[in-house]
Amino acid sequence: MKLLNAAGFLVLVPTLTPALDPLSTSFFMGGAAAVWQLLFPGSWLRCSLLECCSMRDTLNISVLKMHLEQKVFGQHLAGQIVLRALSANVHSHRPRKPLVMSFHGWTGTGKSFVSSIIAENLYQPDAPRRMFVHHFSTVLHFPHASHVHLYKEQLQNWIRGNVSACPRSLFIFSEMDQMPHGLIDSIMPFLGYRKEINGVYYGKAIFLFLNNAGGDKITEVALDYWRRQKRREEIPLKELQSLMSEEIFNNKNSGFFHSQLIQKNLIDYFIPFLPLEYRHVKECVRRELRLGGHLEDEDLMTEIASAMTDYPSEERLYSSKGCKTVASRVILSV
Repeated sequence: MKLLNAAGFLVLVPTLTPALDPLSTSFFMGGAAAVWQLLFPGSWLRCSLLECCSMRDTLNISVLKMHLEQKVFGQHLAGQIVLRALSANVHSHRPRKPLVMSFHGWTGTGKSFVSSIIAENLYQPDAPRRMFVHHFSTVLHFPHASHVHLYKEQLQNWIRGNVSACPRSLFIFSEMDQMPHGLIDSIMPFLGYRKEINGVYYGKAIFLFLNNAGGDKITEVALDYWRRQKRREEIPLKELQSLMSEEIFNNKNSGFFHSQLIQKNLIDYFIPFLPLEYRHVKECVRRELRLGGHLEDEDLMTEIASAMTDYPSEERLYSSKGCKTVASRVILSV
């Protein structure tokens, strides 16, 4: 039991880092990663001690597709790309590089929601996901720009240690628009086309970046199509991807400002999350009512969705907050 606890502690080190001094954490995590490499790598004992991650690919694309269609509204482009990208990566015996996707769009459009759906579907239902899904909040984990050099070392050790424990690790970076410049480039070696780095294979790892940067450009394109009486489904993906990569690379308010990850084409997919229209917000209200066990009151759904559709000021076509505040509005209204 002592050995079990000690081994489990090594895997959970990253979840403890906010409470530790960055420099101390870096040294501590480096040591933990080194010990982990010595702890029966590849053996049955390693898995029995640590509830190791599923080494067979368990992602059911059909189920994931159903969950995205039932829970995410107005994001046909995002859903299509996510399904194709995950299917290609997960069903490949040995991917040439980690899967790297960058989600872009206004707040409340579903970026975090889709990342959570991916996490829920990626591992077996009884798997302790906290050990394999690593969520980095810029505000929480990287609050001080003056500590960037320490964060770089910490982040590398974090990723190295957890991919050693579970090749199919999922790393989610939220609030990328607030990340200190240059920090994200520290993980560049892990995202390239390499067989192994110091004995660790990273091809099965998945990296998701969530970013509000680029949201205004996406909305401009969607609004232009609407004004030309074209459906949002007609918006070509290539046009949006080109706009997003250029916008976040040149935007000083982006964590990808002049990033080598973009220069070296290490981000596989720039995924647009379109602004939500009245009909999409209404579906969010409907779903929230169902989750709360309430009747689907059409008048209430219309009232909430209409109040949240506020952009542009004249047309009032989109919700500037997406579905972000739907839950609280439903609670106050039922």
